[in-house]
Amino acid sequence: MVSIIMPAYNAEKTIEASITSVISQTYHDWELIVIDDYSKDSTAKLVSEFVKLDSRIFLYTNENNLGVAQTRNEGVKRANGQWIAFLDSDDIWHKEKLHKQLQLMQTTGAAISYTSTAYMNHEGVPFGYVLQAKQRLYYNDLLKQNLMSCSSVMVKRDVIPFFVNGDVHEDYVAWLNILQNEKCAYGLKEPLLTYRLAYSSRSGNRLRSAKMIYNAYCHVGYGGVTSLFLTLRYSIHSITKRLQIKRS
Repeated sequence: MVSIIMPAYNAEKTIEASITSVISQTYHDWELIVIDDYSKDSTAKLVSEFVKLDSRIFLYTNENNLGVAQTRNEGVKRANGQWIAFLDSDDIWHKEKLHKQLQLMQTTGAAISYTSTAYMNHEGVPFGYVLQAKQRLYYNDLLKQNLMSCSSVMVKRDVIPFFVNGDVHEDYVAWLNILQNEKCAYGLKEPLLTYRLAYSSRSGNRLRSAKMIYNAYCHVGYGGVTSLFLTLRYSIHSITKRLQIKRS
């Protein structure tokens, strides 16, 4: 079984498409664990309708807002599968995502894998750019740029660390921690995930993102000067990627 973890907060506009992309999978041995992070909209009500229709879908609601990291942790605690996959409540999977990725992991013996990423805007209109996965992604590759979109990742349950709270890119920290112990992550060079870009891309958000990347490097053990250098290098890759997306 693959356990799919979906944190959700005020996701009424997008979560139906995300859940539908799970139901449409050609691989059927999965459970979808949706954790509503104390939403103020109709997210929980919408998910409840899916729960009635499909016994593989489960809904849990946080008693207060915990944030995405702790919400993912709550989902992992409830997971029954040997494999854990993540899907954010505004992203969409290709129908063969689970089948192809699980086949890759069983063939290679990988502890963690990911796929290439396609992009769409906040309204669901696709861009032409694809962030290509590497067949094998090593720790030093990941330090330069996070090619592992969270919603594309599948990982063996027994190697996944807890996601850290705080002003940090929690998924990036998790992947770095895993690759400090595993040889590499295996990539599928197919865009089996479509990632929804947020409407806002103002400079304030970019500065906060850079701070979160800096904190991620500090969290995995790098000193301030080294973390600053790594953040600058990461930011160059990130800016280049965003420009390529917009031009596509």
